Amino acid sequence: MVDSNPSSDSPEETLNPNPDGNAPSENDPALDTLAKKVQESLLLGKRHEFWETQPIWQFKDIGDTSLPEGPIELPTPLSEVKQEPYNLPNLYEWITCDIDSEEICTEVYNLLTHNYVEDDENMFRFNYSKEFLRWALRRPGYYKSWHIGICVKSSKKLVAFITSVPARIRVRDNVVTMAELNFLRS
Repeated sequence: MVDSNPSSDSPEETLNPNPDGNAPSENDPALDTLAKKVQESLLLGKRHEFWETQPIWQFKDIGDTSLPEGPIELPTPLSEVKQEPYNLPNLYEWITCDIDSEEICTEVYNLLTHNYVEDDENMFRFNYSKEFLRWALRRPGYYKSWHIGICVKSSKKLVAFITSVPARIRVRDNVVTMAELNFLRS
């Protein structure tokens, strides 16, 4: 049911600082104000020990015009990327997960259904269908070799999974080719 009498707490007024529908510019004071409110409401003095060590945007960076434009870290040349997989304990082995295989797709589905993202109260968990997983992992230009699993050697049971698909992301005026990682589970 739609409230025909909007109050000052209505989502349109709170969440949309530009009612004309245009996206806010990066220098929009309303966007800065909204970002600061989000920062204050989310942090509340809470530290993010892991994320504060990662090369990603930080809340403390809001409004810092001295930060340079561009990548946080330059891309690593392929020649410098480790070509051999890391060693696993003897009971396990690396596999490429062919999501077109019904058997592998079922294993991936079961692993994610029973072990993937869950809320703090253990009430909700992502439950992607096999059809969705195939759709998400077979993006145009995908590489089967980017769908990686770890299985138990003796039973071939899948116990860990991570994927990547190619992505072209627009960053201001540049289109950057990168890998989008997803479905990490162990």
